Amino acid sequence: MKSLHDRSPEQIRAALQRVRAFLLDMDGTFYLGDRVLEGSMEFLDAVERTGRKYLFLTNNSSRSVKHYVEKLHRLGLDVGEEKILTSGQAAAQYLLREHPGKRVYLLGNPSLAQEMRAYGIALEEEDPDLVLVGFDTTLDYAKMCRVCDLVRAGLPYVATHPDFNCPTETGFIPDIGAIMAFIEASTGRRADVVIGKPHGEIVRAAQERLGLAPGEMAMVGDRLYTDVRTGVDHGLCAILVLSGEGTLADIETMHIEPDLIFARLGSMIPYL
Repeated sequence: MKSLHDRSPEQIRAALQRVRAFLLDMDGTFYLGDRVLEGSMEFLDAVERTGRKYLFLTNNSSRSVKHYVEKLHRLGLDVGEEKILTSGQAAAQYLLREHPGKRVYLLGNPSLAQEMRAYGIALEEEDPDLVLVGFDTTLDYAKMCRVCDLVRAGLPYVATHPDFNCPTETGFIPDIGAIMAFIEASTGRRADVVIGKPHGEIVRAAQERLGLAPGEMAMVGDRLYTDVRTGVDHGLCAILVLSGEGTLADIETMHIEPDLIFARLGSMIPYL
């Protein structure tokens, strides 16, 4: 395992010197619930002071970019929408590139529908060309029947991200992965394309936003199977922070090895 315990400060510093932008998970990495984690603000200051960039990256397609801008403002960080990339936005970019002009049946929250329309994507209930499934907290049985009918009919099927559960202050709630499991059980089909971490389309969207190659970026997060695996699978520096879900023991059981491990974002500051 390549960790802080067996890499010298010079090796850690050399690995980070190649990084021109940090892709940052939010909950468990920058903040925890409604509390900014110690050192997070100072880390952003150090990133900008050293001429680097950062971009918050979230799989949660049930929330709009505006929601995250407002939450970060409440936590004391004023950033524009250009500093945040959601799986919903990345899905919109994918659809515009791969399915231009197609009519989309959306299983998702009103905020996701609004973002799709802002990108110029036509949403269609009755006669769509393809299906886009997001994390829909307004889900009901009628919607599930409709989306299964369309998937069963063979329409192209895209999902915003793969997460099975979404963390809340009281535990977990079923996320899009649970919805997709329902669809698969009924139709026998899995999504043709999944956009969010650890899949490559969200990395491509980040590249387009930042104008950088994968090797010039780091993916930083507290989850091995989404955040760290994104870096490992797509050529980014993969950094685990131990401020949220992931633990050192998880590395052995999941067989996903980060390039670097830090206690929290702020622990990186001396190496920038």
